Amino acid sequence: MKFKKLISSLTTAVSMSALAAFTAVSAFAEEAAAETTAASNSSQQAGGSIWGFLLPLILMFALLYFIAIRPQKKRDKELKEMQSSLEVGDEIITGGGIVGIVVRTGDDTVVIETGGERHKLRIKKWAITENVTAMERLKEMKAAAAAKKSDSTGVASAKLADEDDENGSKKKDKKKDKKENN
Repeated sequence: MKFKKLISSLTTAVSMSALAAFTAVSAFAEEAAAETTAASNSSQQAGGSIWGFLLPLILMFALLYFIAIRPQKKRDKELKEMQSSLEVGDEIITGGGIVGIVVRTGDDTVVIETGGERHKLRIKKWAITENVTAMERLKEMKAAAAAKKSDSTGVASAKLADEDDENGSKKKDKKKDKKENN
């Protein structure tokens, strides 16, 4: 929430400064147009400085877009996808902190079951902030993929260890044979 307020106030400050700059440039341009040809030469020089002034503002807006607006839109899109893909049996958490299991889904509402006494609540989908079951499924899939990867390397290392044991035991047998022969 603090981040959103900071971005909002930053956006407001940048837009106000751009508006003030535009007003100042417009007033300056009107005065320059009313002056003589000598003054118009100086206005052409001032016109070059307009780009020098507007370029940093444009860069600030671009930076603001890529740092604040675009990632927020991406998070909002992921949240909407999660809310629309809720299934019966998913464990969810609402924005207010209510934890429950989805019993029934509708167009824009979800019925959840909470507590040991199985209280049922109907809530709006926009109020759901987290799908715990989906996160657990994702963690399980990542763990299974990691286990599968480690199993394939583990089998190879186990084979190497078995080969070492076999070679080691053969070497020991040869040493025993030499000792017995001496």
